[in-house]
Amino acid sequence: MAYWLYKSEPKTWSWDQQVAAGEHGTPWNGVRNHVAKLNLMAMQVGERGFFYHSNEGKAVVGIVEVIRPYYPDDTDPTGRFGMVDLRAVEPLKKPVTLEAIKAEPRLKAMVLANNSRLSVQPVTEEEWAIVRGMGGLV
Repeated sequence: MAYWLYKSEPKTWSWDQQVAAGEHGTPWNGVRNHVAKLNLMAMQVGERGFFYHSNEGKAVVGIVEVIRPYYPDDTDPTGRFGMVDLRAVEPLKKPVTLEAIKAEPRLKAMVLANNSRLSVQPVTEEEWAIVRGMGGLV
């Protein structure tokens, strides 16, 4: 199983909105970066990811799950980009800030610590376990 991180500005789409969407989840649309697109294309149903509040808060705040694999993004007039559907799984007991991630030596190679602008990024199994632990999840 692969792990991921999804970035969203809370004013645009927040963790609370994702939770409110319930079991039906929501499309993760609007991605317009080709590296992020390739990440979306690689995702499988059941894979999990961190929900990260960017700009405000700059912290991992919850865990989401892919419930529909890659398909065309109807908000893209060019037809070049796609999306997956996500549902909220659980909140972190304690948000894990970007500052805390950068301060953790075991996370020095994490994409978020080195390329915080990429909106959809892979997370290794080790990084997944470390960040979950930092967030109060076992």
